[in-house]
Amino acid sequence: MFYVVIYYMKIEIINLPKITDPRGNLTVAEQMENVPFEIKRAYWVYDVPAGESRGGHAHKRLKQFVVALSGSFHVTLDNGYERETVLLNHPYQGLLIETNTWRTLDDFSSGAVCLVLASELYEEDDYIYDYEDFLKYVGCSR
Repeated sequence: MFYVVIYYMKIEIINLPKITDPRGNLTVAEQMENVPFEIKRAYWVYDVPAGESRGGHAHKRLKQFVVALSGSFHVTLDNGYERETVLLNHPYQGLLIETNTWRTLDDFSSGAVCLVLASELYEEDDYIYDYEDFLKYVGCSR
């Protein structure tokens, strides 16, 4: 008997509330409302030199919600079986990145600011920095 296992990577872009006002727009992100986890940490990446990449790792337990607050950049997600690239360029949209997903951020526009809301505090042992180790961790034998 043969079994076929299909691995499907769900890409989830979540639209955040956009409150338009002639004085300037406002967008809000709330934990357990439009961000589907408790937010334990926030950080932002900016001044990324042309041609540089960020990320290049996976997390075992941590989930992330990534927003292009300013400018644009690409996020490439990889579950070991599939790879998808998403353009983030709206400050009212966020990309949900689940656990066990390799992520790379690149093609940052000039002035781009990347906000990351994280479900966990920083823990070094939650990171997988080597791609081959990641493939083993998710059970993918290429």
